Amino acid sequence: MKRPLLYCIPIVHNEADLGSLAADARRASGCGDEQAWQQKQAVIAQFWKGVASWCNRLPKDLSNYRIYQDGLPVCGHEREIVDDLAAKGSANHAIIRQLVSRGASLEGTESGPLLIEEYQLAKATLKGPTPTMPLASSPMSVTVTAPSRTAAAILRDRDTFIAQRVATTLLPGQTGLLFIGYLHDVLTKLPATFDVQKVTRPA
Repeated sequence: MKRPLLYCIPIVHNEADLGSLAADARRASGCGDEQAWQQKQAVIAQFWKGVASWCNRLPKDLSNYRIYQDGLPVCGHEREIVDDLAAKGSANHAIIRQLVSRGASLEGTESGPLLIEEYQLAKATLKGPTPTMPLASSPMSVTVTAPSRTAAAILRDRDTFIAQRVATTLLPGQTGLLFIGYLHDVLTKLPATFDVQKVTRPA
């Protein structure tokens, strides 16, 4: 039986992906005027056209493929989250929705509590500490509180969780597509029995 094959596809978040953090992220990015911000979004849109083109060259029937997405929690509502974000303009999730329509399986990829912890830290970093904040687009009823760990520590734990999810769900003979941000270090945490290919320049 062939070893599991995992394609690692880098992602860049567009404005729709940022959700309630979009306004704060925009201020923090240094793109103060509308023209600079729109230029940045145009570059990101071009990037996602390249990713879509790469995905379109995959086999028509993707029933032997599994999709793993940065920021998608294991929660039982994975498809609803993807559909909602795609409808709001996320190029990333629109591509995933199209891949699922071709038969690919969508896997919950991340730990919900770790995503909540990172959200609270990002919110506090961008806007300053707040006492409690609801996680707006989450299917889970939660309230986040003041951050207690560093971003690097949370990211390490997220990467470990993602690697474990891939290792336990991607079977021999199957192909995985991991859509993941540049700062992550998931691949070094995967078993040596996996074949991994980095998609460095989608086009």
